[in-house]
Amino acid sequence: MTAGARWSGEWGRASGSTVASDAPVDVDVLIPTVGRTAELAATLAGLAAQTEVAFRLVLSDQSETGDVALRPAVAAMVRVLEAQGRPVTLLTHPERRGLAEHRQFLLDHASADAVLFLDDDVWLENGSLHRMLDALRSLDTGFVGSAVQGLSYLQDRRPHETAPFELWDGPVVPEVVRRGSPGFDRWSLHNAANLAHVAADLEVEPGGWLPYRVAWIGACALYDRAALETVGGFGFWASLPTGHAGEDVVAQWRVMERFGGAGIVPSGAVHLEAPTTVTDRSVDAPDVVFAHEREQHDGRVQQHP
Repeated sequence: MTAGARWSGEWGRASGSTVASDAPVDVDVLIPTVGRTAELAATLAGLAAQTEVAFRLVLSDQSETGDVALRPAVAAMVRVLEAQGRPVTLLTHPERRGLAEHRQFLLDHASADAVLFLDDDVWLENGSLHRMLDALRSLDTGFVGSAVQGLSYLQDRRPHETAPFELWDGPVVPEVVRRGSPGFDRWSLHNAANLAHVAADLEVEPGGWLPYRVAWIGACALYDRAALETVGGFGFWASLPTGHAGEDVVAQWRVMERFGGAGIVPSGAVHLEAPTTVTDRSVDAPDVVFAHEREQHDGRVQQHP
């Protein structure tokens, strides 16, 4: 199914005043949020510009008051999405069990074939969701993403960090990425405004996209829902303490090794560069979830010096 947003000339029609939350869509946009108003409103404004794809917004609020959707700027953008004909599901999830658990909570409320995990401090350029969905379908892969860019760094070129950039030549195939593997070095591609500089050098036609190899993509990743659920989604949350980060890395590495994954360039995703709300990053999720692999490797090394 594909359907554009209702334009402003249709907003006043009665059929646009309420939209069923279970209406069929191409993408469920899943946004976890806590403690943000202005950034979240900007994120929703970016979503309102994604007029070419039928999507549903699922917003989960972990703030103590649970009232983020009632704050004027956020509420106004929710009303815009609903007037456009977008189904909106507003959830509260006050019990804090960590990032991975919150993402699993959102995934449990998804029903579309594709799910976009979008952080609450990311603005999307018009057409970004359409390009990601086109890439996901065309590449027939487990996920694609638009890496977020900090535009305050546009004058800061870092060729040493963009050196690992590599386009996919041919189909996207499964690959294993772990800390210490060659693919891990691609993490630097998504620092600062590196991807904007890469895109400028590639001179992609407006509206186009090219797939490239990634280590992982944070903040804006579109998954084939079946692929994500096949590898267990974020169900590993129970093995992690509440204070952790890197949960998206775990999920994407698992999807990549079964179904493949890619980034697309240019990226229309802009990081709002607000202070993080995740202050406890004492545990890196991949180090816990994949610890058994390291133990097995170390054991083999001891047996075969």
